[in-house]
Amino acid sequence: MAMQSLLCALVLMVVNGALIQGLTVELIHRNSPQSPLYNASATPEDLSTDAATRSLARYRNYYTQTKIQSTVIPNGGNYLMKLAIGTPPVEQFAILDTGSDLIWIQCQPCDNCYKQDYPLFDPSQSSTFSNNVGCDSNACNALPRSGCGQTNNQCLYDYRYGDKSYTDGELATDTFTFDGQADTEFPGTVFGCGHMNAGTFSHGSGLVGLGQGALSLNSQLSDTIHNKFSYCLVPFISGLNSKLKFGDDVDVNSAANAVSTPLQAQDDSFYHLNLEAVTVGGNTISGGGDIIIDSGTTLNYLDPGLYDALEAAVREMVGLNSVQHPNGAYNLCYETESLTAVPAIEMTFHFTGADVVLNSINIFRNVGYGLSCLSMLPSDGNGPRIYGNRAQINFQVEYDLGSKQISFAPADCTQF
Repeated sequence: MAMQSLLCALVLMVVNGALIQGLTVELIHRNSPQSPLYNASATPEDLSTDAATRSLARYRNYYTQTKIQSTVIPNGGNYLMKLAIGTPPVEQFAILDTGSDLIWIQCQPCDNCYKQDYPLFDPSQSSTFSNNVGCDSNACNALPRSGCGQTNNQCLYDYRYGDKSYTDGELATDTFTFDGQADTEFPGTVFGCGHMNAGTFSHGSGLVGLGQGALSLNSQLSDTIHNKFSYCLVPFISGLNSKLKFGDDVDVNSAANAVSTPLQAQDDSFYHLNLEAVTVGGNTISGGGDIIIDSGTTLNYLDPGLYDALEAAVREMVGLNSVQHPNGAYNLCYETESLTAVPAIEMTFHFTGADVVLNSINIFRNVGYGLSCLSMLPSDGNGPRIYGNRAQINFQVEYDLGSKQISFAPADCTQF
């Protein structure tokens, strides 16, 4: 899929009139008190079960979608980005998704909108809003499904997700401003102004796609940000926000312990890697093959044969009696009150050209019920394999789309 910036939407980052090449914004975990999705009454058991349920639903929708559907389920994402749209800027919270392309938000007038916790964006109040994106434009042609206005050449979009959620509206442009960067503007950003939206979007404003398609945020900014971005995901228990960086702010490859693996060419918007083997202790288990790295899926979903051998090796190394998870959301669990009570094991994912060494926080998760469980599951038969966000905690992860590679560097993400 083309990674070129849209000719009709060349976006520049402008700070006091000067061109800049880098940007850092905060990623807010969906369960943070700062998030519109926050549920103060949720217990640790609720949160872990919900995470596993969303992860499984998102995973299954990776291979149930059709050609005219977008990816997975929009409510599956774990991280939100605060941004502002329009002039004057109006604050929004949108789910960040490396598995989607389109940027879209709910807009007035809204014929059918789900509930969100703050006013909908009203384009009539923005002096920089334009809906003059034509049906024959590059932007409109980049949509999987689109149409034309009955009385004009206006591009209309109809975006469907794997769980039957949808957003319909007009393709438009406006100025985007990111939280904490009041003087940094992205004029002419192409986005979907959704007038009919329904499904599992919860209380957020919409979605910011970071996939490989031409309408994603990173693709629209590719020339300005040197076609690269990175994130560093903090442990949820830290209470801090993660960081998303673009352009010159990305510095993963400057780390002495950074490793890189090539992106695998595929006919979709996902980021595919090649997994050659996994080592548990001294036991190297070959296999894995094509695997999608995804910021919105919590758990790892591995080739069934690879998973079975990995689970057996983990059981042998841990040496404790396992117990069943109360609702079966996880396959391998131990009765422990904290991750530190699980004997440390060594686990390395061997991608082509890159050995990524995981820590306990990447391998297990405290799921409540006095249990710590393996944060990996077998994939469904011939379904896709996923490298989820749990395995990426405390790593700088760089997407260098110009060089067509992804890099990993272990880090204390609370310091970024």
